[in-house]
Amino acid sequence: MNFLAHIYLSGDNDLIKIGNFMADGIKGDNYNDFPKDIKKGILLHRAIDSFTDTHPIFRKSKHRLHEKYGHYSGVIMDIFYDHFLAKNWNNYSSIPLDTYVSKFYHLLDTNFDKLTLKIQKMYPNMVKQNWLLSYASIDGIGTILYQMDYRTQFQSKMQYAVEELQLFYDDFEQEFTIFFEDIQKMASEKIMND
Repeated sequence: MNFLAHIYLSGDNDLIKIGNFMADGIKGDNYNDFPKDIKKGILLHRAIDSFTDTHPIFRKSKHRLHEKYGHYSGVIMDIFYDHFLAKNWNNYSSIPLDTYVSKFYHLLDTNFDKLTLKIQKMYPNMVKQNWLLSYASIDGIGTILYQMDYRTQFQSKMQYAVEELQLFYDDFEQEFTIFFEDIQKMASEKIMND
């Protein structure tokens, strides 16, 4: 799952959202350096990643891309799944996506000092290009994949994965819908039990 899903799966606790959002840059047991709820978000992020990587539906989706994109296929699927969450947002939230995204950016603004340096540096581009809202369109996904391909010096060829998104669109969407039911249950149970 990519940024939007991680944020959404954090529930209503703002500090859990922040921890989950920035967890990729926090290695090992460095999560212990953060306040309790941010720490919960970091651990939730790790649980979501583990659950996703081993889930048979996600693996089925990823397998379609593996021959062409190798180990980047999981990264691409994370972005595709965020697309389907954004596209079908009204099925998952009563708050419109643009409002939800604006509130999240405001949350980061007001808690900027709690963010890791990596996130602080990335954040202005994220807002300027409105990454979270752009997930909702295929053009937006294309732009994000191009930017990610650029970061790999065009080694990953991720920018071309929009072709597979369009080719297998219905299959990916059906798989996402089934998978997302499972991951919502897992995430809410983890939040309640930790």
